[in-house]
Amino acid sequence: MDSLSSSFLSTLSPSNSTTSQPPSPRSSLPPPPSPFRVRSVRIEEKPQTVTTTTKRSSQERSKKPIPSSNNENRFRRSVAVDQSLPATIFNAFDDIINKFIDPPIRDSVDPRYVLSDNFSPVNELPPTECEVSVGTLPSCLDGAYFRNGPNPQYLPRGPYHLFDGDGMLHAIRISKGKATLCSRYVKTYKYNIEKDAGFPIIPNVFSGFNGLTASAARMAVTAGRFLAGQFDPSNGIGSANTSLAFFGNKLYALGESDLPYAVKLAPDGDIITLGRHDFDGKLFMSMTAHPKIDPVTKEAFAFRYGPMPPFLTFFRVNENGEKQADIPIFSMTSPSFLHDFAITKNYAIFSEIQIGMSPMEMLGGGSPVSADPGKVSRVGVIPRYAKDESEMKWFKVPGWNNVHSINAWEEDDGDTVVMLAPNILSVEHTLERMSLIHASLEKVTINLKTGMVSRHPLSTRNLDFGVINPNFIAVKNRYMYCGVGDPMPKISGVVKLDITLSEVDRQECIVASRMFGPGCFGGEPFFVAKEPDNFDADEDDGYIVSYVHDENTGESRFLVMDAKSPTLEIVAAVELPQRVPYGFHGLFVKESDLNKL
Repeated sequence: MDSLSSSFLSTLSPSNSTTSQPPSPRSSLPPPPSPFRVRSVRIEEKPQTVTTTTKRSSQERSKKPIPSSNNENRFRRSVAVDQSLPATIFNAFDDIINKFIDPPIRDSVDPRYVLSDNFSPVNELPPTECEVSVGTLPSCLDGAYFRNGPNPQYLPRGPYHLFDGDGMLHAIRISKGKATLCSRYVKTYKYNIEKDAGFPIIPNVFSGFNGLTASAARMAVTAGRFLAGQFDPSNGIGSANTSLAFFGNKLYALGESDLPYAVKLAPDGDIITLGRHDFDGKLFMSMTAHPKIDPVTKEAFAFRYGPMPPFLTFFRVNENGEKQADIPIFSMTSPSFLHDFAITKNYAIFSEIQIGMSPMEMLGGGSPVSADPGKVSRVGVIPRYAKDESEMKWFKVPGWNNVHSINAWEEDDGDTVVMLAPNILSVEHTLERMSLIHASLEKVTINLKTGMVSRHPLSTRNLDFGVINPNFIAVKNRYMYCGVGDPMPKISGVVKLDITLSEVDRQECIVASRMFGPGCFGGEPFFVAKEPDNFDADEDDGYIVSYVHDENTGESRFLVMDAKSPTLEIVAAVELPQRVPYGFHGLFVKESDLNKL
């Protein structure tokens, strides 16, 4: 979700990424020549890691924002810092900006609100054995379930948006009915240089550029840090905090502001960051956090987008992990927020929605990503093996604003494409007031010959984070599993939908539901097939897994639900030794694929 930081900062230096672990700045970035070195002990309002416990006090469990004084007392500690005079000066300027020029006056960027309850960060957790408290873990879950999400390394003193946090992976390793949990930061270049320095260096994008004065001040400090050798943007400035993908026999942590970071799971369940991956120099700057992997061909289809033409670039990676040529899409004439897309057996489908990149809005005090209610949304369809954009077709779809896509397929011998996705009805609240977002799950049908577009809702509930059986990607599926927003971004339960019900009389498609209970919230569900290599198995023959947190007790669990059950019956539950904060997207990697890493 950290989609814009590369666009703002990477122009300071050309891209030069590697597949190895990013070097420590103390070895690769020598301090500027200066006779002045300051060694001091500072009182920090934000430690290098934030200590949390499984059970919390009633004050911490309160849904009210943490009072500023309590917040400072809770996290204040002495940290010995060895820093140069330029670092001291730039940190002082940062403090001035955060306190006087651009303090966090809006709830959407006030860390007291954004990081309250289970959104607050946790420490890294080495592999720790877990208790299976309910049922037994099915053998098809032998492997690991990873969940990615933001977990800021330092408690912010200035504006902070949920999308800005450092990426942390929470992996539950399952083997022969036993489970082990591990939580580790993705060791990005940004994370490493800031940990080594002892303070934040790269500014937050979604919360750090509000108004002309604040934007100019932060960019000036950032440019000064670069010139002083504190960081090198050519090594990447993303957080890898959004999702994961497995293709080309590699597992990647993804954030669309940067290149992927390859990760692996050690035999003991520990998470290891291997490094930033540029596909032998063929991937430039960034890629989507939502590549689509064809379950038959094993190819990965992906894209990148940005505020400068071409605003969209499409590409694919073959089964062997070799990136193919870029297809720039110049027919997209304005910078749009393209978080996700869909594929069929022959096409890739992109949505140019009303949410876009708006430098003018940013300079006026708003977010660099904002909604344009006057814009007419479009859906673009391009052959997925196109050599250029000459075969790209665009179709106007007024009021269409999908951030996530669930699936797509072809009908009528390829003359028609169908896409399933949540459509955000309150697009103006996407970044500023996410609790007001309502997404209607819709089916969109496009006749490629006549240009006729039709839409109808599959459910009126507030649903997002939809998933399907991965074996049905790019072909017609029947079942979907979605998170229930209550309100977004919290997920109060999971529902199962049967889309064939809408083909008869447009009726509500929900056929099963599992609500987590008062004060309990989960994340994106994920479907794990009982027989992942059997394409003839029933589509819903498997399990739904998710982390669920109880805000009443401060405890988190890993739930396994029967996908065939009309109540999505819980067949197993694992008590976790440390809570798992609310996050974004997850992935289950089976044992045989873990062994390939």
